[in-house]
Amino acid sequence: MTTFIEDVLPIALPIVGTLGLVLATTHAVLRVRDVRAAVGWVAIIVALPIVGALLYWLLGINRVRRRAVALLRDRERLPPGVDSEGDLPADASPSGLLQPVALPDLVRVVDRVTMRPLTLGNRVVPLVNGDEAYPAMLAAIDGATSSITLMTYIFDRDAVGLRFVDALARAHARGVEVRVMVDAVGARYSFPTIVRTLQKRRVPVARFNPTLFPPWRWTYANLRNHRKIMVVDGVLGFTGGINLRAGHVLAGPSRHPVLDLHFRIEGPVVEHMQRTFAEDWLFATRERLSEEGFFPIVAATPYGVSEGRVIARGITDGPDVDIDKLKWVLMGALSCATRRVRIATPYFLPEAELVAAMITAMLRGVELELVLSQKNNQVLVVWATDAVLPELVQHGAKVWKTTGPFDHSKVVVVDDSWVLLGSANLDPRSLRLNFEFNIECHDQALAQTMHAILDMKRMGGRLETLERLVGKDFKTRLRRVRSGVARLFLPYL
Repeated sequence: MTTFIEDVLPIALPIVGTLGLVLATTHAVLRVRDVRAAVGWVAIIVALPIVGALLYWLLGINRVRRRAVALLRDRERLPPGVDSEGDLPADASPSGLLQPVALPDLVRVVDRVTMRPLTLGNRVVPLVNGDEAYPAMLAAIDGATSSITLMTYIFDRDAVGLRFVDALARAHARGVEVRVMVDAVGARYSFPTIVRTLQKRRVPVARFNPTLFPPWRWTYANLRNHRKIMVVDGVLGFTGGINLRAGHVLAGPSRHPVLDLHFRIEGPVVEHMQRTFAEDWLFATRERLSEEGFFPIVAATPYGVSEGRVIARGITDGPDVDIDKLKWVLMGALSCATRRVRIATPYFLPEAELVAAMITAMLRGVELELVLSQKNNQVLVVWATDAVLPELVQHGAKVWKTTGPFDHSKVVVVDDSWVLLGSANLDPRSLRLNFEFNIECHDQALAQTMHAILDMKRMGGRLETLERLVGKDFKTRLRRVRSGVARLFLPYL
């Protein structure tokens, strides 16, 4: 041992240190996207060659994305051959649409981001809270004749969850092909989990990315499937932000009531929803859903299968091949807006690029309005949000803090013609770490409906002022320090 310490270590340590320095700095320069973070890691590695390299290996490598890519490397993308006749060709130009769109430049942006065609002839009906969404969803399950696919983040084993279990079990018993997917973390919001209950009722169910949370896998707990999709008989869909839990029913007793929006969808875009479910189901179970019951051949009418007039397209986002798609769509919407942009989201933690895009839009004369919930189930998010708002308010943004229960609604309305709806929040976790599903809709009538809903949400709310956000009194200064510290954790919130 003495010979090893005296003869080998003096030679080995410099070699190991130099090798670690070269490998770690090279990796940081090539892989760390944020310039400031890359510079910081290089400085640490150079100052502490061995310790710095170890710290970078433990804390600096984005294993979340690497793990997501590894998880989904063998996930098969379903072939485009099952598109309905309502789809536009992938290379169609906005001027070639049968129906005019008010934001053709935005069509081009999302064309290139998603590589998925717009669909004609859709009908989109907003459902406010679980009071409207759950009865419509349960009625659709009871009316199913061939297939039901259901994917959600939270599926509680409470009064609402058990009603869905009963409806799904009845459908399965009468011969309907039923498939249910629940996120492995979201399933644990109640105990015992709903997965066991579904299994006892012989309903086919799978968990997305199950993990037992050992310390070395805590990072991977971020890779959550946050999508909310239900498709019945391949032609009727439901999507939005509502999970399956009793708190979303405002008419019922609840210690923690939650406001939200969901949407009933008919038309060719439902196929985008079904394909998204089928890809996730294939990954989780290796079962391919290609039967006619899941992807029926639907004859198109002049306005599509539902005779609706909404032009729509599904947008998938996640820390794999779909990374940053929603961020680019949002930035495209902000750059194409001509009059106003209204955003409702439960968690408003935009990264620097989105903040810059919002400010740039306001500098062009576009009105920006944020509808945020005064109550929140994440106190650190509220504090961090207050650190983001002053810069936006200073440039003219109107920020409304709504009263009443926590509002989990998420929707973006641009001008009077474009609506983005779905599961994604405006925070780094949602836009970079979760698997999300949204739908863009071009339709003036739907946009007006969403404007009316947002008007109702902000009634009685408080309009934030720059004085309240950055006042010089001691209480405000203390609150700003608290918010500034919380903002440091923005990438992890």
